[in-house]
Amino acid sequence: MIELRGVHKSFGNHAVLRGVDLTIPKGTSMVIIGGSGTGKSVLLKSILGLVRHDSGTITLDGQDVTKGDRDAFLARFGMLFQGAALFDSLRIWENVAFRLLRGSLKRPKAEAREIAIEKLRRVGLGPQVADLFPAELSGGMQKRVGLARAIAANPEVIFFDEPTTGLDPIMSGVINDLIREIVVEMGATAMTITHDMTSVRAIADNVAMLHGGKVRWSGPVSEMDATPDPYVQQFIHGRAEGPIESLR
Repeated sequence: MIELRGVHKSFGNHAVLRGVDLTIPKGTSMVIIGGSGTGKSVLLKSILGLVRHDSGTITLDGQDVTKGDRDAFLARFGMLFQGAALFDSLRIWENVAFRLLRGSLKRPKAEAREIAIEKLRRVGLGPQVADLFPAELSGGMQKRVGLARAIAANPEVIFFDEPTTGLDPIMSGVINDLIREIVVEMGATAMTITHDMTSVRAIADNVAMLHGGKVRWSGPVSEMDATPDPYVQQFIHGRAEGPIESLR
């Protein structure tokens, strides 16, 4: 579904991506792990075309992501942002139906609201929250609203950016379960960026570790613990000692 070959991206003299090779098969859940500042978000933005990579190729279903109709391309994606990123001035249902109220996916207002309420129900929120504003919801509820918005247009590909950041362990587990259930139900291709190893084990089919601008290791989540790669072992066990330098 998504393929990256030899992808490079620098900002000035700072090389962030240094030849990334990665394949995400259709209908699977890929989780990208790695320390802060290793280029995970730049990788995600490069796939979406929000950042233009310097060299290499990125394709979606065999088509170069930098070419063709941008609106049609982006309509294939859903996104759960870190911190939910809801619009404070819009009601909850309007946040969920944001893409259904404008652009190429526009639906009649009543239909968009109906879809929004159904997607809210899917993430465990009742219709009573539809006319509230984001500030009236807890952090966990806001994250659920963000998830409902990500799936509102039934996208083929869903990106999750640190989906459990700022949540307590119980709510993190709820969000992880919802993500896994929804991705399987929709048959969507998923890519997640996270530091949370509990999330990795809960939602991944495959895992890739990004370090030094390259994919150090990639494989099924079932093989992650057994890999001898010292970078992966240090990261997944949170060890201070190892090849990944820490500030001490």
